[in-house]
Amino acid sequence: MPPDSLSDSAPASLPGGRVALVGAGPGDPELLTRKAERLIRAADAVVFDYLVSPAIMALVRPDAEKIFVGKKGGGFCCPQTDIEAVLLRLARAGKTVVRLKGGDPFIFGRGGEEAEVLAAAGIPFEVVPGVTSALAAAAYAGIPLTHRAHSSAVVFLTGHEDPNKPDTAIRWEDYGRLGATLCVYMGMKNLDTITRRLEAGGLAPDTPAAVIQAATTGEHRQLVTTLRDVALESERAGFGAPSIVVIGAVAALSERLAWFTAQAEALPA
Repeated sequence: MPPDSLSDSAPASLPGGRVALVGAGPGDPELLTRKAERLIRAADAVVFDYLVSPAIMALVRPDAEKIFVGKKGGGFCCPQTDIEAVLLRLARAGKTVVRLKGGDPFIFGRGGEEAEVLAAAGIPFEVVPGVTSALAAAAYAGIPLTHRAHSSAVVFLTGHEDPNKPDTAIRWEDYGRLGATLCVYMGMKNLDTITRRLEAGGLAPDTPAAVIQAATTGEHRQLVTTLRDVALESERAGFGAPSIVVIGAVAALSERLAWFTAQAEALPA
């Protein structure tokens, strides 16, 4: 028999609490997994990020403890070590805890770091995957990340690494030669540098590129242009976080397959 999980019924007399690292997805509550919703509704405490939508937070029990540890505009609200300390404190108090993250906990969500801390402390935990932002943004923008005629590989990259690193670990020039669809998370601030380095690696300046902001929500908007122009055009149009940048031939398909914006435009005023 597999070990019991947070979704199982557990007696209230358990001496220690448990933690679920739960992916909240891209914003639309209908994209939550059934397990994620069940755990959110059952939690004694929810530790949540800025990107978790109000509609998802409305699922939390009225009597549950809600602790905001997110960030906005690149400014950290709570250091990572403090977040980990909160999880340990709540679990040691015997609470059933949901650590709720936008997207997926293990894709640029620092869920791996939190899982390591919980494991080292002997706190039972589980991980509930969520729809990560690149998948959701591309799907809602009508961009198939893989396509037999255009791309047989997809790469997830971060445009914002640990500021304590002495240098970037991403050799953007190498990815310019890869021939894959590139999905860049948290890349708006450094987009001009990223695109110039991709061009230096051999990626054609006229390669299609798209920026999708606030994907799946009522604020969803998108821009399709070229690698050469994407940084300048997105800046002029006021695109900012949270946004995903998709670079590759498949981005051009959005012009025909952008079903979500087509639906919105078809709605009566």
